[in-house]
Amino acid sequence: MSMFGGNNKKEVPGISSGSLSDIVFMLLFFFMVTTQMRETENKVQVKLPEASEVTKLERKDLSSYINIGTPIRSLQAQYGTDARIQLNDSFKTKEDIRDFVASEREAMNEGDRPLMTVCIRADQDVRMGIITDVKQELRRCSALKIMYSARRPSE
Repeated sequence: MSMFGGNNKKEVPGISSGSLSDIVFMLLFFFMVTTQMRETENKVQVKLPEASEVTKLERKDLSSYINIGTPIRSLQAQYGTDARIQLNDSFKTKEDIRDFVASEREAMNEGDRPLMTVCIRADQDVRMGIITDVKQELRRCSALKIMYSARRPSE
């Protein structure tokens, strides 16, 4: 009888982890493809001037952008047609630049803080007085690495 009935003690097979790495890589690939990095929405019109010298930023993650120009058409009824300063996603005054630089520095690693670059994107028709005021505020808060965005001559 033991020949046909056998022992009823069956062992549970172990869980195979061979396909686990495939599943993890598929999920990783899915999230890499579907996720996009957050960029600020331009609320000012910026027509960049021509550039005579072009240098490439080494690390874009260490740059903070200040946009200066007239508001886009959908916001002109609310903000007017005078040139405005855009820090991240909102319009600010030149007095708010210190807080902006301080918050951008706090978001960086301590070793990267001296490498922080402020990039000014200004419309070619903006008065130089506004840009000078922005530069003075940047000097007051010790943000001395400043770059200006411009179109390359080939564009």
